[in-house]
Amino acid sequence: MKFTALQIAGILEGEVVGNPNAEVYKLAKIEEGTLGSLTFLANPKYIHYIYSTEASIAIVNKTFEPEQPVKTTLIKVEDAYQAFSKLLEYYNQIKLMKSGIEQPSVVSEGVVYGTDLYLGSFCYVGQNVKIGNNVKIYPNSFIGDNVVIGDNCVLFAGVRVYSESVLGNHVVIHSGTIIGSDGFGFAPQEDGSYKKVPQIGNVIIEDNVEIGSCSTVDRATLGSTIIRKGVKLDNQIQVAHNVEIGQNTVIASQTGIAGSTKIGKNCMIGGQVGIVGHITIGDNVKIQAQSGIAKSLKDGEVVQGSPAFAYGDFAKSFIHFKNLPKIIKDIEDLKKEK
Repeated sequence: MKFTALQIAGILEGEVVGNPNAEVYKLAKIEEGTLGSLTFLANPKYIHYIYSTEASIAIVNKTFEPEQPVKTTLIKVEDAYQAFSKLLEYYNQIKLMKSGIEQPSVVSEGVVYGTDLYLGSFCYVGQNVKIGNNVKIYPNSFIGDNVVIGDNCVLFAGVRVYSESVLGNHVVIHSGTIIGSDGFGFAPQEDGSYKKVPQIGNVIIEDNVEIGSCSTVDRATLGSTIIRKGVKLDNQIQVAHNVEIGQNTVIASQTGIAGSTKIGKNCMIGGQVGIVGHITIGDNVKIQAQSGIAKSLKDGEVVQGSPAFAYGDFAKSFIHFKNLPKIIKDIEDLKKEK
């Protein structure tokens, strides 16, 4: 799909300097721009590339005044970075603008769906599912019985949503992620074996949540596993049964959260963090990558380490840890002097 400089300027409310009919059909970094590509200049460190780039169109700030000839057509806006982000969002919307039910697919009895549904080929939608408006479900996805999906949701290829799960509006789930699989519940028996405890709860995902690829959110044993509004989960994250993640919390890749732990709002959790079950993490907590959380944390704590403790203390301790061989040698030398 091609766009002219004039069309792009209209979307961004910008001013064209150069050829208004210049066309682009792809995006590029300014240093890698080629004919037919659109780029942007926001960081002053890259300003020298504006004079050599082969990109057909470049978005720049209104304050930019070239000091030598520029080959590319410019679109001047208030904020080039925000304008380019807006254009990416617009492009993504167009790219995802699909509708209709592809075949083969299975839509079971009692399914109700709104306008502009896209259901990719080889999808299965179970009984009594309710789907809102402008929902996009990509090929090879599974939607179990009695699932509710709100408006403007996107489920990419290969997503599995087990029965009874509830998704709010503007939820995005990336490929390979599983919502509502059984929680890890097994009761030990006298003979050393384990008996499965039925997992009869569900998963509730509120509005504006995005979950990366190959993550798992387990259903509750009883009640609900809850992902609150605005939460962003990275790829390859494990959320166990009856966990609750508070509003606008962000969690990076390969983090695992054990059962029944409650995480507050506006938290930031780094990658490869392990969190034990049945604890409470307060609001506005920051957990550094690769930390192990074995006890509850209060509002606003910043921790690191395994087991984790205050970030400032960890940083000081790490300095001593690095110097430990020298410290031991100094102690041994002092012993010899006695």
